[in-house]
Amino acid sequence: MTLAMTTKAAAPAASPYQVIPLPTRIQMGTGTWELPQDGLKVWLKGTTSTALTTYLSANGLQASLAQSAGKAHLLITLTNKKQKAGSDWGEEGYTLVITPKQLQITAATETGAFYALQTLLQLTEEGSIRSIACCTIFDKPRFSYRGLHFDVSRHFRSKEFLCKQLDAMALLKMNRMHLHLTDGAGWRLAINKYPRLTSYAAWRPARTWQEWADRGAKYCDQTHPEAQGGYYTKDDIRDILAYAAARHITVIPEIEMPGHSEEVLAAYPELSCDGTGKGSSDFCPGKEQTFRFLEEVLTEVIDLFPSHYIHIGGDEAGKGSWKQCADCQRRMKEEGLKDVDELQSYLIHRIEKFVNSKGRDIIGWDEILEGGLAPHATVMSWRGTAGGIKAIKAGHDVVMTPGEYYYLDYTQDAPFKEPISIGGFTPLKTAYGYDPAEPSLTAEELKHLIGVQGNLWSEYVPTDAHAEYMYYPRAFAVAETGWSRTEDKEYGRFRENAVRLCGMLQKKGYNTFDIAHEYGERKEAQTPIEHLAKGCKVTYNIPYSQQWPGLGDGALTDGKRGGWTYVDKSWQGTMKGFDVTVDLGQVKEIHYVGTTFMHSLGAWVHLPKKVTISVSADGKTFKQVGEVWESVASDLPKLLFMPYGITCHEQARYVRLQALTNDRKGSWLFMDELIVN
Repeated sequence: MTLAMTTKAAAPAASPYQVIPLPTRIQMGTGTWELPQDGLKVWLKGTTSTALTTYLSANGLQASLAQSAGKAHLLITLTNKKQKAGSDWGEEGYTLVITPKQLQITAATETGAFYALQTLLQLTEEGSIRSIACCTIFDKPRFSYRGLHFDVSRHFRSKEFLCKQLDAMALLKMNRMHLHLTDGAGWRLAINKYPRLTSYAAWRPARTWQEWADRGAKYCDQTHPEAQGGYYTKDDIRDILAYAAARHITVIPEIEMPGHSEEVLAAYPELSCDGTGKGSSDFCPGKEQTFRFLEEVLTEVIDLFPSHYIHIGGDEAGKGSWKQCADCQRRMKEEGLKDVDELQSYLIHRIEKFVNSKGRDIIGWDEILEGGLAPHATVMSWRGTAGGIKAIKAGHDVVMTPGEYYYLDYTQDAPFKEPISIGGFTPLKTAYGYDPAEPSLTAEELKHLIGVQGNLWSEYVPTDAHAEYMYYPRAFAVAETGWSRTEDKEYGRFRENAVRLCGMLQKKGYNTFDIAHEYGERKEAQTPIEHLAKGCKVTYNIPYSQQWPGLGDGALTDGKRGGWTYVDKSWQGTMKGFDVTVDLGQVKEIHYVGTTFMHSLGAWVHLPKKVTISVSADGKTFKQVGEVWESVASDLPKLLFMPYGITCHEQARYVRLQALTNDRKGSWLFMDELIVN
């Protein structure tokens, strides 16, 4: 009798091509290096700090100091030189050599060596993988700024949550945490000079942002029995900063101005134009006490945060109250300012001068370009890339963070299966596909493109678990774009690695999106549709919005139906209603006319109140053949795609569709293909 013996196949050796972000240059060797069972013996050269070995031990790889370099499993050498043997590491680069006998890390700084450890931690999955393919890795970042944004105003996040995300950022070699500390939904930083910012403006009698907004956006004292919210003490911030510094991450504070400041004006109404703090979200730049407040707040912020940049917001200021404010009008006359845009620019310039006097620079959203950009300001371009390109060409540094690609509050998969979001659709593939180096930029201009950042606004993200779900894996895409070479990016490999890294984070207690079982784009959008009106001329009796033109005059008859978001150029938008006429070229037999409209409450996109269909043989005399009325509640919180169509039996050349906007103020209509059969 023969006994068949089986053995479990050994797990394949980890490959450097599995790492996110992908290293700059990889040269494969032969053989494998095996992780020792009794822990890593580490030899340090060029440093006496044990921070690197301590970090390894805290992250699954037991490490201790070796007695000599020859007996070490891992040799870490800090040269304190940015260049060696023709290789420019910079501040953050490193070389990792993996041979069967030893790992060797060489870097100019401890930061570079720290990033080499992140590569090692990913390769071993923090000790779960015991074998690594031998190779030599030379690695350094493409951009100096690789960031993630945390909106702690709309929903407060604990110190522990932020530290947990700093760990994930470190693993991805990201180096900037942008804290959106203030906004209308709550002030989140203790300021000694103005205690009411945290005793009142940090609290609301509602758990979620949506509940708060629905109940009239009221604030309450911290002692109120229904108070929800929170803030960071200065000791909390010091703890976060120390934790970040140990992971070579800079924390950038944002103090919003002049808009998004309802919470400040509720606590200190004298800083508003009318002195009541009601009806406006903007500081009054006509009052000197406004600048006194901002400078005293910023002094405490600068004393606390060591970051070179201080973010001053600058986005979405309404500026309406400034037009009627006597103080603002007086300021404009005294300073020779022709409009409120220049008044905002005056505020930004003045704040920049103050921040510069403290040895720091300002950074702000691209609206700070309006009225003239402050001399030394850096711009975050979020309304697409045009603002960033304009700033770059004017000689300013820019961080690209366009909403279409890097707004992580947009849904990342089919909305019917995802949590409620603010609207939009940014799957992992879209985020990964963005390249900030626009073709219109010269090599010299590209020097001002300093990096990229992913933003998560949290209006519809109330819990920590939900926030992690939105960050990961799309933060992986931001990290790889910020670090790796464009020519090396390849989505198939990246997606496979993202599935693996999500699994690693899940084991560590992170709640990631299940990218392995992604549903994908709206099915209707993936297949072109043939119909009688395809390619036919469309006449717009009401012009569409230039903000959302789709592909222009042919968008409604190009044979393409819209996807999950109106930014895909297959949807066309208007705030005035649609009134379009399609010329079929000749009289044809018509049995169906219809289209699809989008509803997205968080984005103020609503279904039409009524759609009317008419036909004509001569384009002059039209006969109404049907109408469809709104049948869904306008406050439905879900993203919805509703067909509006009628059946008929007509002979006609011209087809006219009229859609009335919803009664809700600020309502948008978005329509895709106008189908005629």
